Amino acid sequence: MSNRIVLGLGGTVDYEIDWNERRLDELIGWYGIQPAELSRRAPIESERDLVRTLAAFLADGTGGERFVASSDILEQFAARFDKRITLGGTCVRAAIALDRLGVASTVHLVSIDDHVRRLLPASVEVICSADHDTTDPHLIVQYPAGASVRVGDSLHRARHPNRIIFTNDPPNRSLVISPDLRVATAVSEVFLVSGFNTIQSPDVLADRLDRVAEAIAAVPDGGVVVYEDAGYHLTEFTAAVRERLLGSVDLWSMNEDELQHYLDRTVDLLDRDEVHWALLDLRRLFPGPALVVHTRHWSAVQAPDARRWAAVVQGGITMASTRYLHGDAWNAIDFEATGRLPRQEEASRLAEALNTAGHGRLVMVPAFELVTAHPTTIGLGDSFAGGMIEALSRERATGSESARAVS
Repeated sequence: MSNRIVLGLGGTVDYEIDWNERRLDELIGWYGIQPAELSRRAPIESERDLVRTLAAFLADGTGGERFVASSDILEQFAARFDKRITLGGTCVRAAIALDRLGVASTVHLVSIDDHVRRLLPASVEVICSADHDTTDPHLIVQYPAGASVRVGDSLHRARHPNRIIFTNDPPNRSLVISPDLRVATAVSEVFLVSGFNTIQSPDVLADRLDRVAEAIAAVPDGGVVVYEDAGYHLTEFTAAVRERLLGSVDLWSMNEDELQHYLDRTVDLLDRDEVHWALLDLRRLFPGPALVVHTRHWSAVQAPDARRWAAVVQGGITMASTRYLHGDAWNAIDFEATGRLPRQEEASRLAEALNTAGHGRLVMVPAFELVTAHPTTIGLGDSFAGGMIEALSRERATGSESARAVS
């Protein structure tokens, strides 16, 4: 493998559903779903379960990822809506984002089909552990700010846009690791790890963690290992991943949903005290690596010398914001224009206060003020990871001090 950026661990084929409020209301009425039935955590064993789960996410104004008992349920629901077929998975979307800025990479995949071959950029080299073609689509529903859902006599309206992912993906659930991954990381400068969240067997998880730990150990001195967290289908597995990888990862990154999951509480992202204590409590759970939290209002990094990571965090913000504004249809000119946008005022005041109190161990960067009638909420975390990696690659190209050396 010739590329110095290695991205793992698995990609997906996504069905991106166009938001259709009328159709969702019809399904809720047809299935007779009542307010007391709404649950984001109940098993999804039928289309009715999927509809009530989707309604529950919107009612709570949150996003997330959920396992579905059968891909047939996903196909049944998707057939009722207009959709686009795209490529997903953190590693693949990060690779696509890097390609837009002229940066080549290598991705590790656990499944492949003609959609992947057709849509993956030519600059991306592929390591794949699969020995035959399969297609197990991920269903992604994004809703805009102001979207509403009526359940019985209750009307719920979303204050912010978000997305929900529904999946039944055997290859990613097995997450077979190719022996070529360790060969690739042995000559890498940046290694992105993500994708354990769909595994449902503790034995499988333990084995895959061992294999990925070997790939991490092969990264040359001065290389940077980035872990992008995700919504786990079995949340009890997060402890095993944290215990196994925390000591070997240079940067651990998560979004606001994952932050609140780990803390088991809701956090007002613009309340100074709530954010201050949330970041401190999270740091106790994740000592060691630089710790990044990216949200709609700000992104923050905690590290002994957090200022060394400021440009990396800024790269993530700019990339995710560009995708939010332009979806898949963006280029380097759009990326540069995004970086010149004004910052959110309230988030800027929060960042100023917490940065002063952080004494160099915390750097918070306020988000841009983003205005668009058609926001994209799918793949923002993946794009954030891609933006961080692009910034790290620029640091390496210009001879800047590597993040691993200062963490």
